[in-house]
Amino acid sequence: MKLLVLTQKVDTNDPILGFFHRWILEFAKHYESVVVICLGSGEYDFPSNVKIYSLGKEGGQSRLKYLFRFYKYIWRERKNYDQVFVHMNSEYVVLGGFLWRFWGKKIMLWNNHAYGNLATWLALKLSHRSFYTSPFSFNALQSRQKGRQMPVGIDPELFRRDEDAKRKENSLLFLGRISPVKNLNLLIEAVKLLDQEGINFVLNIVGDVASKDIGYFEKMKIMATDLENKGKVKFFSSVPNSLVPKIYNENEI
Repeated sequence: MKLLVLTQKVDTNDPILGFFHRWILEFAKHYESVVVICLGSGEYDFPSNVKIYSLGKEGGQSRLKYLFRFYKYIWRERKNYDQVFVHMNSEYVVLGGFLWRFWGKKIMLWNNHAYGNLATWLALKLSHRSFYTSPFSFNALQSRQKGRQMPVGIDPELFRRDEDAKRKENSLLFLGRISPVKNLNLLIEAVKLLDQEGINFVLNIVGDVASKDIGYFEKMKIMATDLENKGKVKFFSSVPNSLVPKIYNENEI
């Protein structure tokens, strides 16, 4: 079988989406060929049966050019894939779903977000299968018959516990993008209670913030000001996905 994959970004160093590089490597083991179309690309290393096509976001292209390249690639490569796997971005299914159905391609959509819109609903209708991790996701609630729950898709060999790693005493870790959906505010409120009880700890917050969530990030900084001054809360920028296991092993919780 031959697979077409559509995803947001292919970059092994990306702090948020770098994990998907390993997904593609795993797909390559099970398919004769894998064609990947992404919105933007960075550093990657794949076997010869994987082809990467970027819509050009890394070069600051316009949305009109993205759209043109999207249709050019799915048409030009149409004989090189039998199945379509769309990761997160349901808009790709809305744009290409009718053509893929007409060409007899099987469409699979992975989306684990709790919220959906008209595009997500239409993408689910066009898909033959939908995948999710959380039973509370929009996909799970809207596509019970065609939906399949799956593991989160993380390589346990890469993220294994390093018993020789030196862990910071009484350390807690928050790692991920700083966004309201991640409920960082609840964690900061929780460690405030620890501080009031005189418990020694350090909360390491590792992650960047999208421009739309700057206001939320500023609120988190204000909430944590006293603890940050005490050295009990520390903010760090995001790191490449490959360094995440090391950071996990350096923290106790």
